[in-house]
Amino acid sequence: MSWKSKGFDPNPKSMVTKKLTLLLCIGCFCAGMLFSDRMWTVPEAEDKTISRAMGVKDERLKLISEGCDPIRKDVKHESKDILSEVSRTHNAIQTLDKTISNLEMELAATRAVQESIINGSPISDELKIPETNGKRKYLMVVGINTAFSSRKRRDSVRATWMPQGEERKKLEEEKGIIMRFVIGHSATSGGILDRAIEAEDRKHGDFLRLEHVEGYLELSAKTKTYFATAAALWDADFYVKVDDDVHVNIATLGATLARHRTKPRVYIGCMKSGPVLAQKGVRYHEPEHWKFGEEGNKYFRHATGQLYAISRDLASYISINQHVLHKYANEDVSLGSWFIGLDVDHIDDRSLCCGTTDCEWKAQAGNVCVASFDWTCSGICKSVERMKDVHRRCGEGKNALWTEA
Repeated sequence: MSWKSKGFDPNPKSMVTKKLTLLLCIGCFCAGMLFSDRMWTVPEAEDKTISRAMGVKDERLKLISEGCDPIRKDVKHESKDILSEVSRTHNAIQTLDKTISNLEMELAATRAVQESIINGSPISDELKIPETNGKRKYLMVVGINTAFSSRKRRDSVRATWMPQGEERKKLEEEKGIIMRFVIGHSATSGGILDRAIEAEDRKHGDFLRLEHVEGYLELSAKTKTYFATAAALWDADFYVKVDDDVHVNIATLGATLARHRTKPRVYIGCMKSGPVLAQKGVRYHEPEHWKFGEEGNKYFRHATGQLYAISRDLASYISINQHVLHKYANEDVSLGSWFIGLDVDHIDDRSLCCGTTDCEWKAQAGNVCVASFDWTCSGICKSVERMKDVHRRCGEGKNALWTEA
């Protein structure tokens, strides 16, 4: 039997066509699957990219709406860190300056004691123990400049604006206010004048004795010695010098000075600029008038000598440099000259120099004066007789010391 008779065509071309058809079908199926996967994968990737972009955008919008742009936030943090570091450095420098100032004051006090021993001068009890006194911090030391012949003036001050006995001690302990009459020694140490002051001091206990020989032409030297001695004995914010023929409201003075506590170098008083007197024989004659320029020139601004105050840093400066600070004929000019080349705040406060006629109506108006005197007398005229009257009319009141200071 032949192949044809059985219905089978042995032609090889027919077999190739079937195989090719099968392969084409499989290929089309694979191509379809591949195309299908790509169509689904691409949108998914795009969605992720869009989602990520939208997320970043939302985050930026959120940050900006909160005012915290990432770049600005970093800058702010950096600025805060720098400011904080600057503040810490500034505080450290201030502490170091204060430590150095205290050490210099202790050194100055030690030198003063040594010089007194070498010169054979008597040393006051206060000067012997500066360490004990130095531990306490005070608001102010008020030094009342006085002379051997001014016993009645001192008594008029004690009877009016200067507390006595236990009240004065209470003022020191509770308010941090030290008050002393300031006087040196006579030319003949231990003579009758010195013994009279010692007897008065035993009775009242309100003197600060200086290692200084008294004399009208020595007021500039006395001023230097006073500030140096007071700064060595008491650690105070301010040191005040006032004459014994001036009326002072202590509570008002304390409140006035307290307003300037944050300033390191302060010079407070009634600032003036009087003429330089070249003519010999007149009061306040200036032997070194040529240093101030041509005849008729005026002094630089300085506080009038009846009352002025300086901060601790300036008192320390005087103490450390007292041997090289030049003395002019007038002590208020001398003090002003010591500060003129320094970075000092000059505070011109006219309440420190009221007239004895003005202080009454100012007190009635609620503007109590710190100090009152008569310009014509460079103090209260006839202060021994008039101090009580001025105190009655211009005083701040007995209780002011315990409520305001």
